[in-house]
Amino acid sequence: MEFQDYYAVLDVARDADADAIKKAYRKLAMRWHPDRHPDKEKAAAEAKFKQVSEAYEVLTDPQKRKRYDQLGARWREFGEPGARPGGRPGSHGVDPEEFAQAFGGDGDSAGAFSSFFSRFFGDQMGRDVGGRPQRHPRYREKGPDVRASLELSADQVVAGGKREFDLATSASCARCGGVGFLDEHVCPACAGVGTVRQQRTVALTIPDDVRDGTTLRLKGLGEAGDAGAEAGDLLLQIALRSGETYRLHGADVEADVSVAPWEAVHGVQVDVRTPRGRAAARIPPNSKAGSKLRLRAQGLADGQGGQGDFYLVVRYALPADLSPRQLELLREMEGAGPSTVSGGARLPRS
Repeated sequence: MEFQDYYAVLDVARDADADAIKKAYRKLAMRWHPDRHPDKEKAAAEAKFKQVSEAYEVLTDPQKRKRYDQLGARWREFGEPGARPGGRPGSHGVDPEEFAQAFGGDGDSAGAFSSFFSRFFGDQMGRDVGGRPQRHPRYREKGPDVRASLELSADQVVAGGKREFDLATSASCARCGGVGFLDEHVCPACAGVGTVRQQRTVALTIPDDVRDGTTLRLKGLGEAGDAGAEAGDLLLQIALRSGETYRLHGADVEADVSVAPWEAVHGVQVDVRTPRGRAAARIPPNSKAGSKLRLRAQGLADGQGGQGDFYLVVRYALPADLSPRQLELLREMEGAGPSTVSGGARLPRS
């Protein structure tokens, strides 16, 4: 195991007293608790939170701190007798009693432990952390919820239907019941965080009103409840991105529509697929390449009861299977007048 400078981790002096260490830990625990970070940063936050908790555990235990100061990287080799199986020598974790001393309390250590997390991370967090798993009603009844995020392309949203996705989910730690502690010791399975990462496959029907940031509650797809109780739910947050065909601009959606040059000259009606379903659009005569057509309220849900718009961008294209007569007519067009165009990076001929 890599040696950790616990004083540097907590950003305290080597002669810091207990109050200074507790104050530093309180600040860092609030900063690095995983529930305060987005999903993409949770893994790094969990590692940092574990590191901070380990430093606090050692520096607030007089015997451990003394060995650490004297022996440095070798301090673990001289453990206390009676160490518990599966733990580090002399390890006892950060329990509610110590937490109450660090963050204040009136003698009710579990209550102080719970109220701290309730104050900073919400009531549910306080209930999860403050209690013991065997006393926690959440784990005696309905199973814990599971959180995950899913990235969908605009192409998938427009296609709709039911799809299967492999998700990296965050679930309550089964070993400690989600509280982060086992008999007042930091849980080795989740490092005291209370959650673990899991992989799971989910069949999802893409909702018609999905938008970026939507959170879907999938009933019964969370963790199983105890003794046959109801399973928890899967809370799935959707992140939308542009696809190969459809591009996103907030609730508005944009896509190219290919027309032959003669269709652009004379005008044509085309059928297109939008997030709201199939729609007909009229390409006006003499439409230039790059011009945009707007179909109102054919985009994504805007989160305020309305819909964004759908934009078609006109692009010129030739059919893949031109007939000999069409090729002949194109050659005639080339000889009938100016044969080149300019625009973009292309310069006119001199």
